[in-house]
Amino acid sequence: MTQISDTPLIIEVSLNGTVKPEQNPNVPYEDDDIVAQAVACMEAGAALVHNHTRDPVFGGTGVMDAEAYARPWRKLLKLRPDAILTPTMPGTEGVPVEERFAHIEAMAQEGLIAQGLCDPGSFSVSIPGEDGAYLPTQLVYRNDAHDSHYYVEACRRLKLGMSISIFEPGFVKFIMSLHRAGKLPPGGIMKFYFGADSMSFGLPPTAKALDAYLEMIEGSDLPWSVSAFGDDCVGCGLAEEAIKRGGHVQVGIEPYGGPRSPTNVELVEEVVALAGHLGRPIATPEQAAAMLNLPTYPVPFAA
Repeated sequence: MTQISDTPLIIEVSLNGTVKPEQNPNVPYEDDDIVAQAVACMEAGAALVHNHTRDPVFGGTGVMDAEAYARPWRKLLKLRPDAILTPTMPGTEGVPVEERFAHIEAMAQEGLIAQGLCDPGSFSVSIPGEDGAYLPTQLVYRNDAHDSHYYVEACRRLKLGMSISIFEPGFVKFIMSLHRAGKLPPGGIMKFYFGADSMSFGLPPTAKALDAYLEMIEGSDLPWSVSAFGDDCVGCGLAEEAIKRGGHVQVGIEPYGGPRSPTNVELVEEVVALAGHLGRPIATPEQAAAMLNLPTYPVPFAA
């Protein structure tokens, strides 16, 4: 049996999300800041980079500006052509999936990305009120089964790997149904997004919750990672549980919910230190691309 220590740990850094500068002054949104922090995080040990632009995930037109992603990424790829980059996608209701996915298609045509997105399900979005009860919002991050099939087939058509967002257990069931039927395109990773009590989605960031997800994918060879939204992935122990079980870890200002205002580099360095203590090597971007069966930059576009 392959020992856990033989499997390089893939670290993804999620640079910003919807975090505002008043929440953490270290969050990057300007092009040069995104480039500088991405490079620094890669030098520290991150192999995958995820960031948002200022386009809203909810509301607005439901269409994201591909150029707002491409501008800093072109600069970044000149410095680090081995960077594995992943955008986000709007969850605005009433906007056709083709329009919500159009920025990914455009960046695939330019050869900037090796991973597309697959969000195989929906969930309600809220925040706790002063008494701790979730507020009566009407926000839904909506991806019906038609949309989810579209993401899978678009990634297959574009020859992209898939960044598969798992916010709830039902999302896993959808992916595993395709896996068992032999209908998943090659490449990609299941990203288990755990949610603290302040988050209206997800299982709690605990070992038992992780084991529940791992039971659902038992018998498959699908790579997986963990992220603790609204918590500290290293501090709460989730990162250690994933590293011990052979999984991978996402950290960054976007999911972080602890008492500090850390930099993205500090969060990456904490995972690297933990992995070193546990005897797990860190994957280079080249190793990560091979492990996830991803094309490398410049990615050849396939219409």
